[in-house]
Amino acid sequence: MSTPVEISDLVHRYCDAVVRKDRDQWASTWAPNAHWDLGRGRAMNGTEAIIDYWVSAVDGFDAIVQFAHNGEATIDGDKGTGRWYISEHTQRRDGTTGILLAYYDDTYAVVEGHWRFASRAITILYRGPADLSGTFSPVS
Repeated sequence: MSTPVEISDLVHRYCDAVVRKDRDQWASTWAPNAHWDLGRGRAMNGTEAIIDYWVSAVDGFDAIVQFAHNGEATIDGDKGTGRWYISEHTQRRDGTTGILLAYYDDTYAVVEGHWRFASRAITILYRGPADLSGTFSPVS
């Protein structure tokens, strides 16, 4: 199954905005009334809450480099679902570095003629030192 180009572009625009800490571009990837679930009780509803949380979170980093790797999406009219694997390399303001390996389960919606995230829920496979000496979570 091929991934629709528009969904792939959405995912890559999201990652690009993370790297550049571009609030406006990042915000433009979300549908109104979206849901973002980062696990461990960190779930936000609505674009205002999502954007406020993200701005606060990225402020704690000097550098973030996020990559989208393999993924796929299934489209049904103006809705869709997908899964995308990501890696994120970070340097916090205190100088500590780390890596995140995860995947997002997404839902998509067309808003004003463009695909947007209706929801994103992350599953973390690894979060820890960049040398991968931490503990990996099993893949389900």
